[in-house]
Amino acid sequence: MARPEVLDRIKQAERDADGIVAEAEEDRDERISKARSRADEIREQARAEADDLERERLAEARAEIEAEREEVLEEGRAERAELEARAENRNEEVVEEVLDRFKEAVYAQT
Repeated sequence: MARPEVLDRIKQAERDADGIVAEAEEDRDERISKARSRADEIREQARAEADDLERERLAEARAEIEAEREEVLEEGRAERAELEARAENRNEEVVEEVLDRFKEAVYAQT
């Protein structure tokens, strides 16, 4: 093989190698770009799922708090009704006691 022919083949091999390297770099850049896009999608999806879960848990907590609130209010209403009933039953007794003390105070002054 003649020297010029060998040089031409070497130059062609270098061009081929440069083309392969350039193609590999393009392929690498494309894969990196796709991987970044997919990572962004995954992060966004995870954020959306976390937001949904947060809203769901918040709604559950609010419902639980509301149920406890109603339970406490109902207990308070029942206790108030019981106290009112006991006070109503003692109303006459208290009036008599006050009248007796008043009479004693009046008699004690005379």
